[in-house]
Amino acid sequence: MNWFDSGWGLTMAVFLPGVGMLAVLAAPKADETLQKAIALVTTLATFGVTIALAATFNYDKKGLQLGTDKAWIDVINSRYHIGLDGISLPLLLLSAFITVLCVIYSWDHFPEPHNPKAFLALILLLEIGMNGTFVAQDLILFFVFFEIVLLPMFFMIGVWGGPNREYASIKFFLFTLFGSALMLLSFLALYFIGPNTFDIPKLAALHGAGIVHSTQNLIFAGMFLGFAIKVPMFPFHTWLPDAHTEAPTVGSVLLAAILLKLGTYGFIRIALPILPEAARDWAPWIGLLAVIGIIYGALGCLAQRDMKRLIAFSSVAHMGFVMLGIATLTTFGINAAIFGMVAHGLITGMLFFVAGSVQERFETRQLDRLGGLLTQAPKLGWILGFCAMASLGLPGLAGFWGEFPAILSAYNPASGIAGSEFVVFRTYMVIAAVGTVLAAGYLLWMLQRVAFGTVKPEWEHVHIHDVHVPEWIAWTPMLLLIVALGVYPNIIFRVTDGTVTRLFGG
Repeated sequence: MNWFDSGWGLTMAVFLPGVGMLAVLAAPKADETLQKAIALVTTLATFGVTIALAATFNYDKKGLQLGTDKAWIDVINSRYHIGLDGISLPLLLLSAFITVLCVIYSWDHFPEPHNPKAFLALILLLEIGMNGTFVAQDLILFFVFFEIVLLPMFFMIGVWGGPNREYASIKFFLFTLFGSALMLLSFLALYFIGPNTFDIPKLAALHGAGIVHSTQNLIFAGMFLGFAIKVPMFPFHTWLPDAHTEAPTVGSVLLAAILLKLGTYGFIRIALPILPEAARDWAPWIGLLAVIGIIYGALGCLAQRDMKRLIAFSSVAHMGFVMLGIATLTTFGINAAIFGMVAHGLITGMLFFVAGSVQERFETRQLDRLGGLLTQAPKLGWILGFCAMASLGLPGLAGFWGEFPAILSAYNPASGIAGSEFVVFRTYMVIAAVGTVLAAGYLLWMLQRVAFGTVKPEWEHVHIHDVHVPEWIAWTPMLLLIVALGVYPNIIFRVTDGTVTRLFGG
């Protein structure tokens, strides 16, 4: 208990993958089994630490727990400050959980060029950045972890991606780097204009005190661009379909399940609590871009002929629901947003897993060349159908609680938003509801093209194997969680609500 309270447990959850990465790199290049075993044991141990943290966590306490606050860069008053609360705990668990499943799936699904050592090392480096971002309580520390994820994903796409991998990886790198530069400028402005600290809880407690209103809006603008590009929100989304389309399967899963959440988490953890007055000014515009993204993403899906690209555009729409919940600035909306982040991570991660396995079997993702999956690989076809139903928000599955509360929260946005804007948000609610209908349209259309119908002549005499053992092991926990969260959403809501109320209840 004391060991966890001192911050060592949380530090292990962040840096244990780094130890595994060094061990993978030190393993003999010819011994692929050893490399895989080291990566699997490391990710399992990291996930085990996060489970222990969740078991030690006091769910009745609303503040930060299990962290530490030590001197780090004294010259700029930046500290190694980490901690867990009800907002970061579900996302830390999701990050560690998905990484384990990606290593299991990779056991017999390594992309070309075949280099398991480098690929597994990049996954472990990526986990350091993802886990660290969710527990950092210092702006500079947050920025360091936020940027660590950039290089591994750049190389995953650029080395192991599809035919247009160079273009997609450079576009991803430049977009996110540009947003990060503006975000860093905002962090520096907070430091020099404010109380000369990068400590996130201290800055949040001040609520922007001492910073004039117009300056708050400018600082918020830099944060908005940095986080909105990472989400990504319309119109900053254009890097995402290219990155997903070209990335290897595991890269797409990690990008959709975890990396997109770094942006929405940044809004909830940093931008809204630290600059609440600016957040109220920006809220209607954030909501507008969110609902445009919902409709645009859905229409973009209907225009796609590539299975992975369709799922990528669906992420633009689904993250629009998350941002709509955030834009309401209410405890109800932000709770819904956090649930939506976890639900999207599980469901869209599963869809990318299935799309990757379909591509491996048929050597294509073109919808006009696919069909009859339920005939040739019925288990894979049923899993695709289940994930499509979860993604369109079917009640009883996790996707429903990621969308319905976010839409409902727009009916009554935060009281600090001017009265005329209540009408605006209720209009957003109606538009978002239309987006759910479009979601049903494009997901059922994809399911009909891939799973139903007759087998295309070119595949009639080809043996298409059904789900492999590593696929079952990687997918079953995700499928069970999608059902569990759909049936009992309080698994997440009871964790997040206390912290959200503390930060945004006033």
